[in-house]
Amino acid sequence: MSGGRQRTLLQVWRAPEGRAERREPTADSDDELLLAAAAAADPGPPQGFSEAAGSIWIYPTNLPVRPYQERMAGAALLANTLVCLPTGLGKTFVAAVVMYNFYRWFPSGKVLFLAPTKPLVAQQMEACGRVMGIPCRDMAEMTGGTQALGRRELWNTKRVFFLTPQIMVNDLSRGTCPAVEIKCLVIDEAHKALGNHAYCQVVRELSKYTNQFRVLALSATPGSDTKAVQQVISNLLIARIEVCAEDSPEIQPYSHERQVEKIVVPLGEELVEFQNTYIKVLEAFAGRLIKVGVLSRRDIPNLTKYQIILARDQYRKNPSAQHAVNYLGVEEDCPH
Repeated sequence: MSGGRQRTLLQVWRAPEGRAERREPTADSDDELLLAAAAAADPGPPQGFSEAAGSIWIYPTNLPVRPYQERMAGAALLANTLVCLPTGLGKTFVAAVVMYNFYRWFPSGKVLFLAPTKPLVAQQMEACGRVMGIPCRDMAEMTGGTQALGRRELWNTKRVFFLTPQIMVNDLSRGTCPAVEIKCLVIDEAHKALGNHAYCQVVRELSKYTNQFRVLALSATPGSDTKAVQQVISNLLIARIEVCAEDSPEIQPYSHERQVEKIVVPLGEELVEFQNTYIKVLEAFAGRLIKVGVLSRRDIPNLTKYQIILARDQYRKNPSAQHAVNYLGVEEDCPH
């Protein structure tokens, strides 16, 4: 999937020689014509781009080559891409390849890998270093435990960063992060990029300073429905989607059959005590709503947030006169 509007670096800026194919625009494709027009108007490569290094892209053939990974990496070099792969099939490998090539192509640029938690940050830093051999002297890990002054020094001296999105938001807002030097932004667990999540804030803030950066988003489960996926695409400026489902022929040689066993663990005394306290609070409020007829379900301990919101929406659409009178009575009884 590609789009002419949702992009940062030009999609057709440079095709990796001998690896990726540049599609010729067709007369019946508006998106392709837009891309061709953008390419024609492009005055040259992005600022800081090394023509010598950029004449090729490097892929680690010393490791087992999986065609779907090579294809996805090639696509992600040319367009803001959402890579969807089942867990354990090499999303981080694709990211490492893309990061290393941007590291080469922009000798003074910075490459970022965002992950939602501190353990994931450390895990991905180790994996990327192992795959492509990015020099340790150029890499830095930044999480909540890294002091602001220390981060300022790291931003000035390092080139490849592994960090949490909230740290990135904070440093962008403080002006600590050199936004215009960022050339590649990898976003792990990209399905979280909904609403005002820190991932969305990062892309919005970064776009205020520059549009010369590539986005690579990674996710095993991009969204629960089409609307959620579209939000991720829009929030992360995605122009291309690369997908391999669990039943895709491409990944079958590398997939292993999984056995799932469901184990129900008892809550234990302490958690049962918390549960009982929660139910007492819920009964105080839900009981009144049941009494006035707004809530129909009487099994309060199993009442869900979704059921409450659904009842609220239905009541707002069809508030009966009896409900309105009862509701006013409840309002009057409430202490102010």
